[in-house]
Amino acid sequence: MSVKQSFSIIRSQICGHSVTALAEKFGSPSYFYDAATIRDRISQLSQFDVIRFAQKANSNIAVLDLMRKQGVVVDAVSAGEVHRAQVAGFKVGGGSHDVVYTADIFDREALAMCASQNIPVNCGSPDMISQLGKLAPGREITLRINPGFGHGHSKKTNTGGDTSKHGIWHSQLDQCVELANEHGLKVAGLHMHIGSGTDFEHLSQVCDAMKQTALAVGDSIHTISAGGGLPTPYRDSDTYLDIDRYFQIWDATRKELEGSFGHPVSLEIEPGRFLVAESGYLVAEIRSVKKMGENLFYLIDAGFNNLARPILYGSYHPMSVAFAGEPTEETQQAIVGGPLCESGDIFTQEEGGFVCSRELPVANVGDFLVIECAGAYGFVMSSNYNSKPMAAEVLVDDEQVHLIRARQTPDDIIAGESIPG
Repeated sequence: MSVKQSFSIIRSQICGHSVTALAEKFGSPSYFYDAATIRDRISQLSQFDVIRFAQKANSNIAVLDLMRKQGVVVDAVSAGEVHRAQVAGFKVGGGSHDVVYTADIFDREALAMCASQNIPVNCGSPDMISQLGKLAPGREITLRINPGFGHGHSKKTNTGGDTSKHGIWHSQLDQCVELANEHGLKVAGLHMHIGSGTDFEHLSQVCDAMKQTALAVGDSIHTISAGGGLPTPYRDSDTYLDIDRYFQIWDATRKELEGSFGHPVSLEIEPGRFLVAESGYLVAEIRSVKKMGENLFYLIDAGFNNLARPILYGSYHPMSVAFAGEPTEETQQAIVGGPLCESGDIFTQEEGGFVCSRELPVANVGDFLVIECAGAYGFVMSSNYNSKPMAAEVLVDDEQVHLIRARQTPDDIIAGESIPG
């Protein structure tokens, strides 16, 4: 049964802690993550044999450590993410599958690392197979297959079809299996991910494509990955995914393959946004309330350098106000923008850059705007544009509040730069 989400436009607390007190202690803007929400989302996926977190969604080592302690393993898309996983306590090498490297290319550093440290690789291109095979013949690999169709909440998050760069094109499967055989590489698993917000109609297509692909490879397959893309509710009209039904469809596919191969097949899922999005809050101070013609603007001290999803995808985030002074239930239409010297620095916009307003409480300078469902693809996509420091990150675990990344200083921003002479 689908359950609708409900958001409020007034928020006084995050995880039982006063928003204003948190902002006073850690500064503004800051990211806050609710550990209990992350644990809950992990538990919802417990029917799957393996939960592999797509750490690109939120790669703070404290978040990775929390995942590891809940039995979650990780996916890495760069040498840097492999390093993060190691620092967070995940095992690398020695036959461990705690960390799998998934990408469409090897840069030179990642190739050397995967070969020397025996890191399992999920290959997204024929070139990856030959490059790994030359350095590390005899390994097991998995293949990420592009089935020829995709799905996503934005064209920019669609990871299947012929306009996507991701994965091995389905008609090249035989070629890639032959390429693996030439290097003594064993194709032990398959991965198929077509984009974010997958619905059940597209899911049935993916499962059928996975089954046909696995049967074409043969009984060397011991693992299939459902990929990620589990939808996250951002609006009151959005509903939660029926996880049981989602699992049952994939489990039926797995069981068919087990019957054909005569051995167990492990079923992985690779969520990113699903595990962390709803845990996150970006708290920013309102620094100006001003009229521009008929439009009212709330200008806050966070910009797209802190949260890029709205300017990249026109993504909608629920918003609320935490009052520093006397609260009010009166509302008004407001456009929410940031401090950057860019006209596109607007949080209330649709895909294509169309600016829109949001019904929000009547607020004043010194009140706080809370951008919710900001735990995924938030801090990880931040930058120092306009020489703005990256925000602080804070993990809230019931009564415990931990600073897990200090706010950058001006010297941090210019570290590594030099003047010749």
